[in-house]
Amino acid sequence: MEIVATSTNLHHQYPTNASVGDVFCLWYALWTRSRHEAVVREQLRRKEIEVFLPTVERWSRWKNRRKKIEWPLFPGYCFARFRTDQSLAILTTVGVVAIVSFRGKPAPVAEEEVDALRRVMDTQVAYDPCPLTKEGCLVEVINGPLTGVIGRLVQKDTQQPAVILGVELINQGVRVRVHPADVRPV
Repeated sequence: MEIVATSTNLHHQYPTNASVGDVFCLWYALWTRSRHEAVVREQLRRKEIEVFLPTVERWSRWKNRRKKIEWPLFPGYCFARFRTDQSLAILTTVGVVAIVSFRGKPAPVAEEEVDALRRVMDTQVAYDPCPLTKEGCLVEVINGPLTGVIGRLVQKDTQQPAVILGVELINQGVRVRVHPADVRPV
């Protein structure tokens, strides 16, 4: 059993409505040049723009050694919270190709999706990237560190149930293992 999570019902330590003056800042997905995600993250931090680059640890192999390195969870993407009037500052950042847009306007990423990803990364739960699927009925995680996460149930491998936390705008997700008894229909 797998769950594709699309939102949470939780209030936690991450701000839900950051604002500058009277203008609310929203999360946006940034499309980056290949292998420039960390460069973009550092440059946006220097510009004092809130940025989130979800990563996963992977073993990397060189000629004579192996090393665990952090790898972007969604290669080619990172997330930034900003006002739309700051778009030029974002687009002039080295490594940024574009702000993911819909009909020519920057498309915001749901606050709940970014918060769910952050929450997974803050836990010791194992997670892997996977394509986002939208099939099945809505379920809620009722036990464990992901209590309150809502997602879609997908019948795939009943031996390894998982929660998939998704960012629908970029059609990407993260798989997190959960026990079938830890979910209930919504």
